[in-house]
Amino acid sequence: MVFKKLLGALGVGGPSVDTVLQPAPALPGGPLSGEVRLRGGGRDVTVEQISLLLVARVEVEGHDEEHDSTVVLERFTVGGGFRLAEDAEHTVPFTVTLPWETPVTELHGQSLGPVLGIRTELEVAGARDKGDLDALAVGPLPAQEAILEAFGQLGYGFRSADLELGHIRGTGQRLPCYQEIEIVPPAGTAHAVNEIEVTFLASPGGLEVVIEADKRAGLFSEGHDTVHRFTTSHHTVAQADRNAEVDAWLRQVIGAQVSHAAPYPYAQGGDHHEGHHRSGPGAGAVVAGVAAGAAVGVVGGMVAAEVIDEIGDAFEGDEGGDEEGGEEE
Repeated sequence: MVFKKLLGALGVGGPSVDTVLQPAPALPGGPLSGEVRLRGGGRDVTVEQISLLLVARVEVEGHDEEHDSTVVLERFTVGGGFRLAEDAEHTVPFTVTLPWETPVTELHGQSLGPVLGIRTELEVAGARDKGDLDALAVGPLPAQEAILEAFGQLGYGFRSADLELGHIRGTGQRLPCYQEIEIVPPAGTAHAVNEIEVTFLASPGGLEVVIEADKRAGLFSEGHDTVHRFTTSHHTVAQADRNAEVDAWLRQVIGAQVSHAAPYPYAQGGDHHEGHHRSGPGAGAVVAGVAAGAAVGVVGGMVAAEVIDEIGDAFEGDEGGDEEGGEEE
């Protein structure tokens, strides 16, 4: 195993660190296991603390334009208080629990776009350095996956997913950012709505689902957004029941006059969030089918390998200024 980074802030000859995460995607609210592998440098040191930071690349809306920033979603202390001898190797296994609202980065092996990482920090003799950065894959909870399946079986297609800095008013949101999944309507609904934005806010007790519809202008009305909040349980239910639940939500959000497409094997893609609006990274249609029936079709975005290749550059650009949370009202 190649140790990824020499801790420059600790001086020449300082220890190096490599964090290895579990290979399988983690789940929101679930455990994340791995180990921190240390190698001593040119002198003995006392490792005072080892921290893991769950970091995310988020969009921040400024006065003139949007920009990206790195936000710390959670900080875990996994070890410390030991002596690391010169050239010695030391391994610290860990298991931490991810926040329930951890964004989902992939669905059925397809990247959704958001970039998450685990950054390792070592504190030695009062000096702290960012020692290692690893891409983190997070899959959906069963209820989240079933809801996305329902959208697909109702004819909706995935457009993009991103993370926005800020809080959604009137919800139980705890993290400093939220994930928006943008989907496009089927032909039977396209006359009434441009797109749907879905946000999942999970907790131990259930799942909040915030749905915003960008309604089209009519002959006697202007276009506008409608926002509704729904709650559902984590309990496993038949997909047909989940489809009916989502269909009822959509009829309430968009209006009872719309018609949804009948289920079919593959779906194709085509201001409650504090005024944030964004466009996805789509560049060509990729339809994602799943064994159970229909998945939300993937349109553009980075595949998992590209995310892993680019995550270092994305986060290292903020070496001096990670944001520890933040809130927008």
